[in-house]
Amino acid sequence: MPDPTWMFTTGPALFLYNETRKWFTLGSLVLTPVLLIIDAPFGRFTPKQQSSIFLLDGIKAWIFMELISPSCFIYTFLSSPLSVQPPPLPALSDRHAILALCFLAHYLNRALISPLRTPSRSKTHIIVPLSGISFNVINGSLMGSYLSSPFARMWLQGPTRTSFYVGLGIWAVGLAGNIYHDEILLNIRLKAKSKGKAKEGQGEHYAIPNGGMYSLISYPNYFFEWVEWFGFALAASPLPFRLGGLTAASVVSSMFNSQTYIDLINTPGQSFVPNLSPPWIFLLSEFLLMVPRAYKGHRWYHDKFGDSYPKDRKAVIPFVL
Repeated sequence: MPDPTWMFTTGPALFLYNETRKWFTLGSLVLTPVLLIIDAPFGRFTPKQQSSIFLLDGIKAWIFMELISPSCFIYTFLSSPLSVQPPPLPALSDRHAILALCFLAHYLNRALISPLRTPSRSKTHIIVPLSGISFNVINGSLMGSYLSSPFARMWLQGPTRTSFYVGLGIWAVGLAGNIYHDEILLNIRLKAKSKGKAKEGQGEHYAIPNGGMYSLISYPNYFFEWVEWFGFALAASPLPFRLGGLTAASVVSSMFNSQTYIDLINTPGQSFVPNLSPPWIFLLSEFLLMVPRAYKGHRWYHDKFGDSYPKDRKAVIPFVL
């Protein structure tokens, strides 16, 4: 039984947590159709005006932007804002500490190891790191607050949960798959640099990636990142939705009913899908925000390489999308 001195807090901290949880989720839902219309201005979609004052060094901007999430995570994990007072530091064998290390391991690779090994990266418009910083402040803070909360600790310290170990295994497969397919892209850049194809100020060199699940989809690195965070969410918290007597028809029907969205907006944060915890919100947000990018990038590959690009290769979900 956990120490009662760090049981649930009430008041402003809990209110802010729930309202942020709600609006972070709804914000991702709103942005998805927007991203299907516009191109986020980085990578292959960087504006052609390379001398614009709004364009930043791609590698430096990426590192700064991505370090925000683990920084906010560490702060909220240690300060535990959803507890009456911060609990003692966990042992490394504690399940919530293992999950914290998993989160930080992902960002160690994403924010430092991977970009520092990249020979070059296209410039990025300033709006991209500013948006990324906003996302990472919210996501890192929510995740650290949740994993250090009494609810997460009691959930994870309970009887042996198969979902924890299964989720941890899925997380490891996802991380390995994400890194492996990123390495294929990195090797394209390294080979281009060694052969003098990538020149300063002329943008990045692009080629058709092959190997692994690139035989099936254009963005296996995205797919495996979703696998990774699905495993993390499965290990960290209960399933978010209880459909009860709902049918597929009723769910689809509600999506086209304006009252559904009015109710969502008016619902207090504490009542907004109570089981939708930050690990599941992160997975949902990543999926919603990355699918448009994958879809448009897939079309870009077809436009650039024409008949040379495999026609049976899907965008991001094998055999489906």
